Amino acid sequence: MKRVAITTLGCKTNQFESAAMAEQLVKAGYSVVPFTEAADIYVVNSCTVTARTDAETRRLIRRARRLNPHSRIVATGCYAQVAPGELERMPEVDSVLGNREKQAIAGLLATGESRVSDIAAEKEAGPLALSSFAEHTRAFLQVQNGCDSFCAYCIVPHARGRSRSVPPGEVLEGIGNLAANGYREVVLTGIHLGAYGLDLTPSSSLTGLVQRIDASHLVPRLRIGSVEPNELGDDLIGLLASSESICPHLHLPLQSGSDTVLRRMGRRYTAAFFRQRLARVAALLPDAFIGADVIAGFPGETEQEFAETLRLVEDLPFSDLHVFPFSRRPGTRAADLPDQVAAGVVKERAERLRNCAALKRAAFLERNLERELRVLVQGYDAKSGLCRGLARNYVTVAFAGEAEMVNRELVVRTEGMGRETDLTGAAVA
Repeated sequence: MKRVAITTLGCKTNQFESAAMAEQLVKAGYSVVPFTEAADIYVVNSCTVTARTDAETRRLIRRARRLNPHSRIVATGCYAQVAPGELERMPEVDSVLGNREKQAIAGLLATGESRVSDIAAEKEAGPLALSSFAEHTRAFLQVQNGCDSFCAYCIVPHARGRSRSVPPGEVLEGIGNLAANGYREVVLTGIHLGAYGLDLTPSSSLTGLVQRIDASHLVPRLRIGSVEPNELGDDLIGLLASSESICPHLHLPLQSGSDTVLRRMGRRYTAAFFRQRLARVAALLPDAFIGADVIAGFPGETEQEFAETLRLVEDLPFSDLHVFPFSRRPGTRAADLPDQVAAGVVKERAERLRNCAALKRAAFLERNLERELRVLVQGYDAKSGLCRGLARNYVTVAFAGEAEMVNRELVVRTEGMGRETDLTGAAVA
C-alpha cells in the first residue's frame, strides 16, 4: 500500500479540499500519513495570496524531498494554478496539478502526469465529496468556489475562476452525511461566500441557504465563513441572532478603513457603511466574535489614509484581526499601480495594526471571563486530565474532564486566561 502525505496552506476551502483528496485517496487504496513522516508521495496544496505563501510552498516542497529523496512530490492548489511553470522548474517537483484536478487526484497520481485546466472556463462548482474530516468534531463543507470581484490586490479569481455555487440540495445532503458520521459542527466555506446562489437557476442566496440548513436541524452547530461587508444584510444578521444552531461568529474582509484606498482597491463599500454594519451586528449579537482582514501599505496609501484605517479599527468592536502587509501579486491591477509603499513603512504599519489586534483580542477574552459558554469538546489529554474545546463564539477553553466528553457540547464556566487555549474553566452541565 502506497503512503501519501498531504500538507495544506491557506484558507478553509483549501483545508476542505485537502480532506476530500485524502478521503478519495484512501478509497483508492492509499494510506494517508502525516506530512512529517516518510511517504511515497507528498502532495503540497498551495496558497498564493501573498509572496510569503508562495515561499512557504517552496519550502515545504524542499522539506518533503529531504524526508524521502526517492518520493514523488506533487504541487497543487492556487500557486500551482496561476504559476505552474515556476513550480515545474523546481528540481524537487515531479508533477503539477491545478485546482480542478483535485477532483481526480487518485487517477492523476496513478499516471504521474501534470495537468492544469483553464479554471476560468469552469461553469459549475463541482465540489469534492467529503464524509469525514481529520478533526472528528468539526468539519468544513465547501458550498461555493471562485470569485467575480477581481479586487485590485487579489490573485484569487485567477486561481479559482468565476463564482460557482453548490445547489442547496447537495449542500443539505453533504451536511447530512457529515452529521451521520458524528460531526457536531459544520463550517460553510467558499471563496466568495456572499455570492452564493447568484449563478444558480433558480437563483438563491447565502441567507436562503443558511435558513434551509437551520430549519433542517441536521447538525447542532453551524458556522459561516468569511462574508463581504456589502453582502452582510439585516436578514442574515437577524438569522444569526435568532437561531439556536448558527454560531455567533463573523469574519469580514475590511481591507482598509480609508474610502480613497477602498476605491483604489475596487471594494464596494465605504468606511461609514462598514461602521453601520458592525453597529447592527453589535446590537443584535453583543457576544459575537467579529474578525476582519486588513491590508497594510496598499499602493499609494498615505499616512493620513493609514490613520483612517487605524482609527476605524480602534473604534469598532473587533475580536481579532488578520493583518496582511501588502504583497505585490503579478497579474493583479495593484501590481502595476504607482506609488508602491516602501517595505519598511509597510512593515511598520502592519505592526501597528497587529498591536491594535492584540489589544482587541485581549479585551474580547476579558469580556468572556466568568461567563457560561457552550463548548464543543474537541479533545482530551489523559496526562493532564484536561478537555479542550471551542465555544460558539470562537473562544477556545480548557477544563478538567473525561475522555467521554469528547464530541459533546457542554456548558463551561470560564475562570481565567489560558496558555494553550484562550481561557480555562470548569464544566457545569
